[in-house]
Amino acid sequence: MTAELVRGQNHPLPGTRLEIRVSAGKPVVAGATLGDERGRIHGVAWVAHPGSPTLPGLEVSQQAAADHRLAVDLDAVPDTAHRVSVLLALPVGIGGPVSFSALAAPFVAVTGLDGTGIASYTITDLGAESAVVALELYRRQGAWKVRAVGQGYAGGLAEMLTDQGLPGAAELAGTIDEAVAQGLARSVAAPPPRPADDTRVRTAPQGRTPQVGQGIPSGSQVAPPGGQIAPSSGQAPPAGGQVAPQGSQAAAVSGQEPPQGSQAVPTSGQAVPQGGQAAPTSGQAPSQGGQLNPPGGQPGHTGRADQDQGGAASTSPSPAPLQQPGDSVPTGGPVDYTHPRRRTTAAPPAAPPTPPPPGQAAQPVAGDATGWSMDERLYNQVWGMFEDLARTTAAYRSAVDFADSRREQEIDKALSDPRGRIGGAGDAARDAARAKHADLVGQARATLDRDLAQLAAEADVVEPALPPAFAAWSSPVWHAYRAPMEIPMALRLGDLHLPERIDLRIPMLVRLPLERGLWIDSGKALTNTFTDSAELRRLAVDSAVTHTARLLAAYPAGEFTVHVIDAAGSGAGAFAPLVTSGVLAGPPAAGAEGVSAVLAGLTQRVDLVQMAIRGAAADALPPDLDTAEQLLIVNDFPHGFDDRAVTQLRYLADEGPAVGVHLMMVADREDASEYGPLLDPLWRALLRLTPVPDDHLADPWVGHTWTYEPPPIPAGSRILERILDQVATARRNGGR
Repeated sequence: MTAELVRGQNHPLPGTRLEIRVSAGKPVVAGATLGDERGRIHGVAWVAHPGSPTLPGLEVSQQAAADHRLAVDLDAVPDTAHRVSVLLALPVGIGGPVSFSALAAPFVAVTGLDGTGIASYTITDLGAESAVVALELYRRQGAWKVRAVGQGYAGGLAEMLTDQGLPGAAELAGTIDEAVAQGLARSVAAPPPRPADDTRVRTAPQGRTPQVGQGIPSGSQVAPPGGQIAPSSGQAPPAGGQVAPQGSQAAAVSGQEPPQGSQAVPTSGQAVPQGGQAAPTSGQAPSQGGQLNPPGGQPGHTGRADQDQGGAASTSPSPAPLQQPGDSVPTGGPVDYTHPRRRTTAAPPAAPPTPPPPGQAAQPVAGDATGWSMDERLYNQVWGMFEDLARTTAAYRSAVDFADSRREQEIDKALSDPRGRIGGAGDAARDAARAKHADLVGQARATLDRDLAQLAAEADVVEPALPPAFAAWSSPVWHAYRAPMEIPMALRLGDLHLPERIDLRIPMLVRLPLERGLWIDSGKALTNTFTDSAELRRLAVDSAVTHTARLLAAYPAGEFTVHVIDAAGSGAGAFAPLVTSGVLAGPPAAGAEGVSAVLAGLTQRVDLVQMAIRGAAADALPPDLDTAEQLLIVNDFPHGFDDRAVTQLRYLADEGPAVGVHLMMVADREDASEYGPLLDPLWRALLRLTPVPDDHLADPWVGHTWTYEPPPIPAGSRILERILDQVATARRNGGR
């Protein structure tokens, strides 16, 4: 799987023979440099560019292009080289763009020789820069890695090579520009693209009208330079090939002699001979009697003779449309070869969307992601917001780390010389390094604030449009709730946010049906200010009730059954809304006997459904078996559980989700510490949630630690009781 890098992120390379692919949309210059451990270039022999495209282990393109493929063999790189930097620059002096702000974000990918993707990087946030260090392959402890750099230079190649310590950087930059210009001068222009409708079009020479017999099929029309087809008279010549005169002139067609007293219209500047005979077309000599050879290339045969022989159709091409008096003779332009009755007028292109005002981002729209339904588009849009927030935060943190490391390197470099420690040179170097560090961090923060503001605006638009399964409890959509007819794509379990902006919350959506059970941690080992264990346990049970109510509201009536195990009865008050509304399959099970009965029934259901699936005998299930999805809520585990009950609980956690039996545990892991590592697989199989905000969730994509917040119910709101009552009413009324 290809790793998508952000600025400053690195990734290990699985091999040493690589291919680096560059896509910029416009012609750019691609090159590579070798550097030592400190990234310094020892000389021009360590730079691969269009004028010198080959180095040991490196080969680059010889001219500017929109797409490049660079070959890299890290085993052939000199031992003194520890870095390989991939450079991109805009060509100079060819009339192209002068900065990367006029181009789409360049894309760089590192692949194996077989095309297998290893890492990719999209270079964003480029402005006035005309050269950029895209990637860096570096050797660390004998292993090679790739790092996304994205460092741009407004001064072009000269400034970039100077920053890497190359002597004579300006001269080498001029040499590269000259080599690129010569390469473009030698290049051959690409042929013009074919029309979209795949119609063959030829252009008639200027000053010459295509004639019959000169390679133009019969019945074709000549388009004038304006692109319009000259109208034909629509009248066929009379039998015998005679052309009806118009006024005092008639066109000589197929070599026929015009009537006496009339003149033939000359074509393409040909003079009319004396005697009233038409000048021959296509360079043909007139035959005896003033007849022209037919354009079909058969001497001695005329249109009249062909018609006289049994009235058969002439084998010579039909005459070209007559030119009406006063019409201008077309002198060139494309020739349309399609049949006149088969020509169709292309539909006008759709109007492009109205661009946003200059300097402003496009206004966000709810549901602008891909998907077959509005719910799917909103789901994909929420995930896109999550990814965007992760990306921009990772870019900001990487930029800060880069600024920190660069500041330390510059200070170490300034103080490595003992002479710099005397006087004010050392202090000046420190101040300059800190000022540059502050500038880099400020630029990164400005970019982050811009992206966060855009995401916040999108969240403000998306949140009111979410359906009940995705919406917060405070959303007005719950006041118009009706039991659904089908299961939604996902369910909202809370919100996620990062410390860079706490008020920007992304809905935490999980797919339905649940693939893992839920564990609501009521323990004290939380990163929060709560120290009252009793209060935490109460909040944990309340959180379990709200999650259960949301699950009941998401499923169609009668397709979700809830069981509760409260062995000690400590959650009787919190479970009251579920009990009084009548949405439970039975009263909460108490004591060891109740625990055993509920676990035995659900374990038997899992066994029966598994056997039916394996034997493809779903019709053999007992008629009294509840086929709805099952949810088991366990409070105060392991109170009331013996060894057999613990084994059954583990079995339900492992095998239950595949056959529609889900587990929701409200427990403190320390209370079950006496079981030791026996229950470790149980905790790992469950998705851990907390009743209070806690930063315990980490995404494997970027590695951020996200703060989870449970879905709060507005103070004084009775929305939970109303939803449970509507679910119970829909069950009694058969889903209505």
